[in-house]
Amino acid sequence: MLDPQAQALMQLMVERGVPPVNTLSPVEARESYRSRRSFTQPDAPEVFKVEDQVMAYNGVKVPVRIYHPHAAQTQHALPGLVYIHGGGWTIGDLDTHDVLCRSLCLQADVVVVSVDYRMGPEHKFPAAYDDTVAAFHWTVANAGTLGIDPNRIAIGGDSAGGNLSAAACLGLRDDTNAKVKPAFQLLIYPATIMWPDTASYHANGKGYMLTKESIAYYTENYLRDREDAKDWRASPQLAASHANLPPAFVMTAGFDPLRDEGLMYADALSKSGVPSQYICFERQIHGFITMGRVMQEANTAVSLCAQVLRVQLHASKPSAC
Repeated sequence: MLDPQAQALMQLMVERGVPPVNTLSPVEARESYRSRRSFTQPDAPEVFKVEDQVMAYNGVKVPVRIYHPHAAQTQHALPGLVYIHGGGWTIGDLDTHDVLCRSLCLQADVVVVSVDYRMGPEHKFPAAYDDTVAAFHWTVANAGTLGIDPNRIAIGGDSAGGNLSAAACLGLRDDTNAKVKPAFQLLIYPATIMWPDTASYHANGKGYMLTKESIAYYTENYLRDREDAKDWRASPQLAASHANLPPAFVMTAGFDPLRDEGLMYADALSKSGVPSQYICFERQIHGFITMGRVMQEANTAVSLCAQVLRVQLHASKPSAC
């Protein structure tokens, strides 16, 4: 059964005539997504400190927002989380995921670095992937001034952000120049296969917010052509090996077209010997984790993610730095 609160939200969107994202231009879609957040998202909780900076690399400038928990007042080498927002590589920004990042920061006692990576169609694949990898390197390089222990930095994100986080972990695993590797990966209903052909894609591709049409819209905005879909940086499920990756927590939603992709990825990690946990919120829809004002299970999901981060990142001893 679909969560009644999710059903009520979707019915309200129909009654208010909210247009499907695939009928809008990218600029219109971004504004529509941004404007809805005040209705569906909880009030922003207060953290100790928030600062906006710009990450620069190879001539590229990427805005980042850093959230410091209250524990930063007494601890100077806290775990970190590089957070990559969702939105189909097309919509979303630092503001649309501000409440979620604040909540993870407070509940997990981690310094969160939220990344406003380049998106399509203006910036095609692999720009978003490159920005994600660069954001991890930037966080490691600036760990001292950010109050982060460089050996306890996770990468995580929702939807497209989960895709980019999983791909970045693959790339960083094989990067001989990366002296520090991610300590953990938090994958919230991640897209792991471009142009999917799964049971959940066909069963849930209509009537549950994220549709087959909107998936095609997002994918076409991001990829240069269909050949890009075969690249593991776009489809992490297709990587030659999933061994020696960071421990993972994968969360999916039962009425999400991407549900099976998340499960397949968690299974691939487990089969390769990577410590992995998998949870499915069976009655939920794609995108629900940011909708805590109108869905109780969203707040439960946020707290669960924060608890996993706390256990995984605080259990290890701080590095000497």
